[in-house]
Amino acid sequence: MNVTLLPSDALLRVAAEAARRSHGLSGSSRRTLPLRVGTRMSPLALVQTRHFLSRLSRFCPVLRDLEAFQEHQISTEGDRNLTQRLAEIGGKGLFAKEIHEALQAGQIDFAVHSLKDLETHLPDDLVLACTMTREDARDVIILRDRSIVVDTNDPFAALPEGAVVGCASVRRQAQMLARRPDLRFCLLRGNVQTRLKKLADGACDATLLALAGLRRLGLEERADIILEPEHMLPASGQGIVGVTVRRSDVELRELLGAIEDLEARWVATAERALLDMLDGSCRTPIGGYAQIENGELYLRGLVASEDGTFILKRELRGNPREAAAIGREVGAMLRRDTPDDIFADITRE
Repeated sequence: MNVTLLPSDALLRVAAEAARRSHGLSGSSRRTLPLRVGTRMSPLALVQTRHFLSRLSRFCPVLRDLEAFQEHQISTEGDRNLTQRLAEIGGKGLFAKEIHEALQAGQIDFAVHSLKDLETHLPDDLVLACTMTREDARDVIILRDRSIVVDTNDPFAALPEGAVVGCASVRRQAQMLARRPDLRFCLLRGNVQTRLKKLADGACDATLLALAGLRRLGLEERADIILEPEHMLPASGQGIVGVTVRRSDVELRELLGAIEDLEARWVATAERALLDMLDGSCRTPIGGYAQIENGELYLRGLVASEDGTFILKRELRGNPREAAAIGREVGAMLRRDTPDDIFADITRE
């Protein structure tokens, strides 16, 4: 169920204001053009940002005609440091820290992110203003030897005994080790193209990526094994593009909210509420995946040990409008039934 919203009064007001400015007329709004959008510098981030701006412009063509958007590419610590796990250098929030500092300083007006890369708790003066239609949230395995025969009923069997898997995600590593404890893992970070090149150069026998990113980059054919959630539960927010803005910027929040996908908001709310209950960081393998099925929100959650020797899953269905409560309940179940030592090293993002 994808919900398409029509332009709001706020969107029409901004369009009218843009038209007035294009003719040198004054208006009551203090909004100035162009609107400055912050984004990471990776090819995937740029594709996602430009797709979002294109969608926004389709709802308000005058903004496109006026070249109303100005792209600001921002280097983040998460992109610069590729030799350490994110948990060792401060968590996944490092993909947004510099971008949000620019937003807080008024250097940009809003920022476009992969939602799974956003910290669970945003700075108090920033809000998630918009979530876009979710792309396929599943993970995929990419093989160096593409001649290997794959059994979709047992996808991990395609990997040879003792195969080396390039991976930076403890969530993916734990779920693979639970089924294949013989596998070995090496750190493989960087953008999609970088990881594919390292794989081709022999750094490992296989790697894992999100199908959503491959699709957005036109590289879906590189997905050798698509992993169903029963085999690999995705990360919370995976496949969703989210837009952050200053809390005080009410007009812009309304403008961005005009094109929000309501289903994406519901599932994102549930998944992020689950993370909040677990104080989830990059140190502990946590999965969270919500879907809307027959009008109900269906949330699955997972907690694991990094070595895969402990895997716990819980699930719950309910009214999508109770997404936050559903997320908190699944998170509470996982927390209650997980040994304390699994969470011993967790630090809030």
